[in-house]
Amino acid sequence: MNRPLPEAVRQAVVEVAAELIGGLPVDDVPAPLRRFARFERRKRAKLAGQHIAAALEKDSGFRRRVAEPLREKQGDLVEAVEGGHVPPAADPVRVAVLAYLLRPTGWTRLVEAARAELERSATASEEEAAERRVAALKEELAAARTARATEVERLRAELRDSKAEVSDLRRKLHEARVRYRAAEERAGAVEAEAERTLAAARESTAAAEKELRRLRARAGQAEAAAEAAKRAAREGRNVEDVRLRMLLDTLVDAAQGVRRELALPSTIERPADAVGALEPDRLAHRALPGRALSDSDPQLLDRLLTLPRVHLIVDGYNVTKTGYGDLPLADQRSRLLSGLGGLAAQTRAEVTCVFDGAELDAPVAIAAPRGVRVLFSRPGQTADELIGDLVRAEPPGRAVVVVSSDREVADAARRASARPCPSTLLLRRLGRS
Repeated sequence: MNRPLPEAVRQAVVEVAAELIGGLPVDDVPAPLRRFARFERRKRAKLAGQHIAAALEKDSGFRRRVAEPLREKQGDLVEAVEGGHVPPAADPVRVAVLAYLLRPTGWTRLVEAARAELERSATASEEEAAERRVAALKEELAAARTARATEVERLRAELRDSKAEVSDLRRKLHEARVRYRAAEERAGAVEAEAERTLAAARESTAAAEKELRRLRARAGQAEAAAEAAKRAAREGRNVEDVRLRMLLDTLVDAAQGVRRELALPSTIERPADAVGALEPDRLAHRALPGRALSDSDPQLLDRLLTLPRVHLIVDGYNVTKTGYGDLPLADQRSRLLSGLGGLAAQTRAEVTCVFDGAELDAPVAIAAPRGVRVLFSRPGQTADELIGDLVRAEPPGRAVVVVSSDREVADAARRASARPCPSTLLLRRLGRS
């Protein structure tokens, strides 16, 4: 058969085969179709349709196996198809399915007859659909004509109403113009009266200003007299102020003399206290805080945090990526800052956490805990350089601790007289808190 099966026949054949595959043992199913045997029947017919059609075309044994259930269900029609005497009232699709599966003599003629019958049915259906569409279009045309007539009548009624409204508006406009002219005449009369009233008010204002100037002159004379009286009173009081000041100066001089005689110490630092020099029993060099402890000593960080006014500088991402680098950067920052807030509250140490600004796509807003300073490096600057700036900004002698497992950061901290501390010790302390 050179032409493909009609689509309806092909779908019916595939559905029959798909129904059979689900009930066959796995070994009896053709190899290309075994992976579809576990599918639901409808899904099997939809997804494996091409594979089933190919297997039916190539495998005659599988084709006969598919025809067996039809032989049991439609025995009479199977005998008629195999005998070549198909009843005229038989469904052409069923006849074509049986002919394709059983392959009797002249089976292609039965398939072509089904194709012709399906084409005639499709043509008849199309003609019926076209007739229905024509009838529907005629009904729509009649409805449109009726609606058009109704709309025209409505528009005519609206036109009549509009003409009546325009006539009424013209009448009202004429009446408004008459009232406007009358209002203009009244406004002219009111304006003339207002000008006369204004002229009278100006005359009254001039007289009032003249009287006001006379009263101001009298007030100035009264103020001058009052000032003269106050001056005389102050001169009398100044004599008593001078006596009181002389008594106060005498008491201050007496107190200073007593302090000099008794050699009492001053309450402020003396200039010599500000001059740096070596004193007895003091080391001639600056020692790093916690110098006696090694970097791996578990007590190193605890000992350093007990130093007075210690400044703890934390290399943020070095700590977070050591302890919980699998979290997103925002979660890493939040977790570290939360722990540092508790540490600052416990130890009252100054805590500064430094993050690399190059890790950010855009500036972020961070609510730093109380007692924790959060800094990001500027564009073109690394977090290591910012940590170095912070260490160098501290005055000599202050205890500064830099938390980082970066070797370069630790060496730079030592050179700047700061004490480096591994990130693992801080993570252990935060976990303990």
